[in-house]
Amino acid sequence: MTIRTLAAAVALSLAPVIAFAAGCNYERQVMSCADGTVYDSEAGKCVVSVNS
Repeated sequence: MTIRTLAAAVALSLAPVIAFAAGCNYERQVMSCADGTVYDSEAGKCVVSVNS
């Protein structure tokens, strides 16, 4: 095997691992709620908005 072939094989085998690790940041996901509701972080769900 040549060096270029070996390097390409290593790069292609590591690509899914790197892509998976980059997509595992769940802390920054945004919850979208229906109109008239807001996200309640304590309850972990959308609740009806109460305007005062």
